[in-house]
Amino acid sequence: MGDVFTLALPFFGLIFLGFLSGKIVKLPEAGLAWLNFFVVYISLPSLFFRLISQTPLEELTNWSFVISTTLTTYTAFALAFAFGLWVTRGKMAEATIQALVGSYSNIGYMGPGLTIAALGPAATVPTALIFCFDSILLFTLIPIMMALSGTERLSGQQTILYVVKKVFLHPFIIATIIGVLAAAIQVQPPDWINTMLSYLSNAAAPCALFAMGVAVALRQVRKVPAEMPILLAIKLLIHPMLVYLLLSQLDGIPQSWIYTAILMACLPPAANVFVVAQQYDIYVERASGAVMVGTLASVATVTTFLYLITKGLLPI
Repeated sequence: MGDVFTLALPFFGLIFLGFLSGKIVKLPEAGLAWLNFFVVYISLPSLFFRLISQTPLEELTNWSFVISTTLTTYTAFALAFAFGLWVTRGKMAEATIQALVGSYSNIGYMGPGLTIAALGPAATVPTALIFCFDSILLFTLIPIMMALSGTERLSGQQTILYVVKKVFLHPFIIATIIGVLAAAIQVQPPDWINTMLSYLSNAAAPCALFAMGVAVALRQVRKVPAEMPILLAIKLLIHPMLVYLLLSQLDGIPQSWIYTAILMACLPPAANVFVVAQQYDIYVERASGAVMVGTLASVATVTTFLYLITKGLLPI
């Protein structure tokens, strides 16, 4: 059990330091802007590019893994959406945000830090693949569902353009694509660039986790809504178990990739759930509460899955 705490405590300790700082130091949320920019546009893309560009190309085209993990994310989305429709009595826009709560893991800020710390460099490629294809799935579903609900006032052409820009201009996905191209043609940058990429990569997880802790601290939660336990159960428990049950039955997927996918699936709702809710002005306060409560609850669930993985209690 000690090795699990050795992995989990520094990880959640960085989030707690950010949370404590956000509660004690009364700086405006705008103060996070440059740190978030550094994490999203510079540090994490450097990590993805550096490790993917050094990966054999055949490892980057494991389509059974991609299809399976994307399918489980969609299944979690559909379960949470169906529950949301029932709770809201057919309010499709609210149910869409609830579906994000139940399916959209914090795969950007928390994912790379956790999976690489727990499983080493072997987790980089599956982490990047899950991020890319989950992002494509969810950023395609959101505008379509909002358009069907009557909330999004975009034409079909505008919706397609929005999806393309949202997905393919994301810095993580751009870095992944460039990394794949570099792996395909076996081109490596000069040593001085590699050294700088290494510095930036090492800063990715600490900065991302600290920034996330501050962001959670600045969220105001007056009341936990009645539907939150079910949505968080889908996100934190059902989603990773679906991943395990499906991937453990498939041939040709490395064990480290399966464990990576489980850890990515058991993460709490992403901070982007709150951003999307703000964008559409729907379910905003409750989305904020879901991010905060989900992050706190994930201390227990992520630690449990780490224990099951490190002790070999999830047989493949």
